[in-house]
Amino acid sequence: MTKQIIVPIDGSPQSDDALDYALEEFAGHDITVLHVIDPIDAGYSAPVGMPGGSEEWYENAQKESEALFEEAQEVADEYGVTLDTATELGRPARTIVGYADDEGFDQIVMGSHGRSGVSRILLGSVAETVVRRATMPVTVVR
Repeated sequence: MTKQIIVPIDGSPQSDDALDYALEEFAGHDITVLHVIDPIDAGYSAPVGMPGGSEEWYENAQKESEALFEEAQEVADEYGVTLDTATELGRPARTIVGYADDEGFDQIVMGSHGRSGVSRILLGSVAETVVRRATMPVTVVR
């Protein structure tokens, strides 16, 4: 029976490693890469006082998401795999778990962390939260 595997990606080396792992370990299964656009990031990077700044920020975030999917597909092509893709807006851990539940995924494969430095300390580990809240197996790749 074919499993449904979800791999959250954020462009970090850890998410790249998770994708490689999923492509190697789950060959023959359906793999979806998910990119979560975090609205909190708009507060850190959106231009202050610029009309339409949030719309521009979101459009740029969607373009970044598409670029991540293109890079992921290039890697998957080496394995002869066509990836499904999804972009969601929300807090990463909550969105990953919710999307995986709602869409009936069998397994989550994700990198150990994508953030670094102070933001990781302040915001906590997305992977840790996903492991605690997910209803399906989670493989964390380091």
